Amino acid sequence: MKYTIQDIVNNDLCIGCGVCISESKGSKMIWNEYGFLVPDLSKPFNDDAIKVCPYNPKPENEIQDEDKIAEFFLPDTPFKNPQIGHYHEIYVGYAEEFRKTSSSGGIGTYVLEQLLKQKIVDNIFVVKEKDGEYSYQWFDSIEEIKTTSKTRYIPVSLEKLFLEIDSKPGKVAVSGIPPFLKAIRLKQYYYPEYREKIPFLVGIICGGWKSKFFTDYLAQKAGIKGNYYKQEYRIKDEASYALDYSFGAFDENENFHQMKMKLAGNMWGTGLFNANASDFSDDVTAELGDISLGDAWISPYMKDGKGTSLFVTRSPMADKLIQEGIEKGELSLETLPLNDFINSQIGAFRHRHIGLKYRLGELKSKNSLLPFKRKRNLVNAPFEYNIVQKQRRKVRRASLENWFQYKNATEFDKAMKPLIDDLNKKTLWYHRIQKLKRKLGLKTI
Repeated sequence: MKYTIQDIVNNDLCIGCGVCISESKGSKMIWNEYGFLVPDLSKPFNDDAIKVCPYNPKPENEIQDEDKIAEFFLPDTPFKNPQIGHYHEIYVGYAEEFRKTSSSGGIGTYVLEQLLKQKIVDNIFVVKEKDGEYSYQWFDSIEEIKTTSKTRYIPVSLEKLFLEIDSKPGKVAVSGIPPFLKAIRLKQYYYPEYREKIPFLVGIICGGWKSKFFTDYLAQKAGIKGNYYKQEYRIKDEASYALDYSFGAFDENENFHQMKMKLAGNMWGTGLFNANASDFSDDVTAELGDISLGDAWISPYMKDGKGTSLFVTRSPMADKLIQEGIEKGELSLETLPLNDFINSQIGAFRHRHIGLKYRLGELKSKNSLLPFKRKRNLVNAPFEYNIVQKQRRKVRRASLENWFQYKNATEFDKAMKPLIDDLNKKTLWYHRIQKLKRKLGLKTI
């Protein structure tokens, strides 16, 4: 059977990367009813447009998964690990100049600046605020890059990348979450001219792809009753710890409202407002980037409210750039043992890998489309963990449906409370069983 982009969208497996738009005849990305960007299916797509989709159920054998794509694009790495992919080195620390103005340690801004300064690329395609909202934009100025150093949890799309890249002189660097990078690599595989045109990809380690509803909800929780703009998702409290950050946004009267994120509850462990496709990406650490950037959610770094970056270099070019920064005194870094890095993302590895087979089974039971996944990540999880997965899937779906219905934070919280309470009980039960298994010397996850 030959699948199409329509099959991906209709089975709720579209992550909204937008790369397929370059394989269409006039389509564009539009908002769906649940606050995600998806391609407009009223316009025709090329017969083989699905070949650039990161959720293609039947990819060609040569590039059927992240392992094979990495072998093709990142062959010169000294290390490989089944959880984090190909890599040169793992680092933790910050960029002296950009730490204060960044969501984390400022490494992303530093890397983008160096790519332009060293003329490795001539243009950067990254996300920035424009007219109060956020989207991917082109930059060729070092000064402009310094204004892009914030994390955003709102859907954006690479739609314009391959529609406009041929008109941009020189080479291009792009940043993105794991499925976005996979789509770019697939495009580069099938269109070799883009391998040289895009010599550097910056991967963003991402816990989940949130609906626009997520921001609507946070704005209301922060006290904004109408429209909002210029929202900030990671306002640091340097006197506190790294996870004690705030959300803030301007209302229609240009008043800024701010709220500690912990007051909104657990937005990540519950799957609230997450895209369905997020549950079917088994790439936790942006394995296909030249460098993969995340937050150091591990002691002692998470105790520092100033922010600390944790990242992996995957290409010789990326590692050279970092080593030069250390030698110049521009980067304050230390290497991090592999196990420490894995532990910093352990919740994501557990969810994306150990829970994957259960979630695919759920799709199969509903005769839904199954994206191709690496067999090593299709493991049998214990019963108590699958119970948590089942409830988390309910919470994810209900969060989108309830916000679509109520569009009111108070009513939403009321509707979601029984589901989240049930998830918390089942999670507690899971942890207690795991603790008992450890005492008995049984295998745990």
